[in-house]
Amino acid sequence: MKQPNRKRKLSMDSKEHLNLDGCLEQAEEGRPRDGAAPLSHVPSAAAQDTWSWGQYLKEQKAIAAPVELFSQDQSFPEYENGFQVGMRLEGIDPRHPSVFCVLSIAEVCGYRLRLHFDGYLSCYDFWTNAGSPDIHPIGWCGKTKHELHIPKGYRKDKFVWMNYLKACKLQNAPKKLFRNRSPNGPVPKEFQVGMKLEAVDRKNPSLVCVATIADIVEDRLLVHFDNWDDSYDYWCDVNSPYVQPVGWCQENGRTLIAPQGYPDPENFSWTEYLEATQTSAVPAKVFKMRLPHGFLPNMKLEVVDKRNPRLIRVATIIDVDDQRLKVHFDGWDHKYDYWVDADSPDIHPIGWCDVTGHPLEVPYRANDVKILPGQAVCPTPGCRGIGHIRGPRYSGHHSAFGCPYSDMNLKKEATLHDRLREQTQANLEPDSSHLKLKSVCTLNFNRKHEKANSQPRLVQQAKCLKIKEKEDLDLDNLFREYSAERTQQALHHSVFMTSLSAQPFRDLPLGREQHCKLLPGVADIQAGQVARWTVDQVAEFVQSLLGGEDHAKCFKKEQIDGKAFLLLTQTDIVKVMKIKLGPALKIYNSILMFRSSQDFTEEDAVLGQEARG
Repeated sequence: MKQPNRKRKLSMDSKEHLNLDGCLEQAEEGRPRDGAAPLSHVPSAAAQDTWSWGQYLKEQKAIAAPVELFSQDQSFPEYENGFQVGMRLEGIDPRHPSVFCVLSIAEVCGYRLRLHFDGYLSCYDFWTNAGSPDIHPIGWCGKTKHELHIPKGYRKDKFVWMNYLKACKLQNAPKKLFRNRSPNGPVPKEFQVGMKLEAVDRKNPSLVCVATIADIVEDRLLVHFDNWDDSYDYWCDVNSPYVQPVGWCQENGRTLIAPQGYPDPENFSWTEYLEATQTSAVPAKVFKMRLPHGFLPNMKLEVVDKRNPRLIRVATIIDVDDQRLKVHFDGWDHKYDYWVDADSPDIHPIGWCDVTGHPLEVPYRANDVKILPGQAVCPTPGCRGIGHIRGPRYSGHHSAFGCPYSDMNLKKEATLHDRLREQTQANLEPDSSHLKLKSVCTLNFNRKHEKANSQPRLVQQAKCLKIKEKEDLDLDNLFREYSAERTQQALHHSVFMTSLSAQPFRDLPLGREQHCKLLPGVADIQAGQVARWTVDQVAEFVQSLLGGEDHAKCFKKEQIDGKAFLLLTQTDIVKVMKIKLGPALKIYNSILMFRSSQDFTEEDAVLGQEARG
C-alpha cells in the first residue's frame, strides 16, 4: 500500500497553509440516502474556497495541539485506506466490547469506515478508523478461540465463513489491509485473564470499581466490572491510567465501588473477596504510570462529533483533567461541549482530514450559510441537516425532532435500543457469550444476586458515593428514565402476548384460525413464496395489508426482501422501524402466519433461505 501524500501535512513549526478546498463539497456525500431529508444549510462558495487551518490559526491567535501528543491510533496513518464497500470482516461491537461480530463495510470516507452488523438493520451501524485494533480479518476469531457472534438468522453450528461468502456472493477483506498492531509490545505475562484489579468506569469517571481482566488481545486488556453487564467493559493498554492495582483506592483515599450484590459494600475487603472468588490480583509492581497526556486548554484539533459521528469538526480544548479533554466545537454554542478520553481514537491533529481525504466541518458562521429557496430547514443554528438522532438509518433531517443538536435531543446520548437485548426479547436463541458473565468475573453473593443490569449503575451506587459536582449527574432523571423504561417494557409485553412463545400458533391452537379471519389475504400465502419475494414485492404486500404507501416506503428504504421480512421481530417493527402499534400488529401477525405455514419448517424460520447451498 502507498503512503498518503505527506506534502499536504501541516508542520507544527511551519507557516504553511493547509488547503482544505473541496472538503465541504465532499461532505455533501452525507446527503440523505433513500429519499431522506435534504441538507438544509449549504455553506457559501466563499466559505468553502477560503477556509484553511493556517489562516484560521492566525486569525484566532491560536496554537495547534502538537502532533507528538497524539497516539498511533490518533495521528496521521502510515498507509492509505484500502478497504472497499461490501467487504466482510470480524470486529468488536462498540456497545458490547466483549462480543466479536460478522461485519460488512457499508461506507468508506477517507481513513474511516462505517461498519454494518450483518443480519441487522442499518441503524446499528458505527464508524471506526481503518487502522482500528478492533477489526480483524475473517477467521481471526476461530484462530484465537474467540466466539464469533454470527448474523441474525443463522445457527452457530451451521455457520462457516467460506460457505457464507460463497452463498451470498460476498468478498472478504484481505488480510494485508489489517495493520500489525502491538506498538507497545505484548502484554506482560504477569497480566492473566481472570486476575483482579481496580479500574475507572469510563462512562462514569468518578467511579473506581472492582474489576477483572476478561480478555487479552495483543497489547490490550479487556476490563470487566464484576457483576455488571458487558456494556461497561472497555479495552485499554496495560499503562492506561484507568487501571490500577488492588489497594490503589485505599492508598489514595478514594471510594472503591464493590461488585453489585456484595453483602456489605461499604466495608469491602479485597482479602475476603479474592478468597471467595478463588482469584488473584495483578501484581502491583507490573503497573507502570503513563506520562501525563500533555494536552492544554486553547489547543486546536480535529474531533469526531459524537452526536453525529459521520462528521469531523474543528475543535478547541477548553479544559483538561488527568485522563480527559473537554472539547468545544468552534462556532457552536458551549452547550455542545463534552469530555472525551485523551486516548480516544476520535481526536486527531489538525490537517488529519486533509491528509486522509476526509471532509472537515469548518466553524459555523451565520453569514456563511445560505438557505436555498423552498428547501426544508433544520432550525438548529449551524446544523446543515446531516445525520439523525436515530443513527445511520437516516442520513438527513429537516426538523428539530430528528436533529442530533436540537434542545429536545441534546441530552439523549443514544436513542437506539440494544441490538443484542432486542434479539433476546424477540425470543430468538441468544448468543450466551454476551449475556452471561464469566465465572471468573461474577460472584452470586448469598444466592440473592439479581441480574447484573437490574438497575442503572449510578442509581445503584448513589448511596455509597459522593458524586463530583463537575460530572453534572442528574440522579432524578436517571430514576425517571429507569421507571419509564420498565413501564414501557411491561406495556410492550402486554400488547404482544401472542409472540411470547417461540412457536405461538402451536402453543395457542386457536391463534391461526383467529388470525386468518382478521387477515384473510395472508392465509393462502406459503412461507416458501414469501422467502423469494423481492424488496418491491415486500413493499407491495405491506401496502396492500395496510392500505397506504407510507409504511411500504419504510420497508423499501431498509431494503427488506422476503427472507429478511420473515426474520423481522416485533421489536424491529415497532421500536427500530418506528411503525405505529396498529399497523405493526398487522405486519407482525402476518409474519407469524407465514412462519406457521406447513411448508416453512422450524429450521427455515431460523436460518432463512440464505443458509442453504
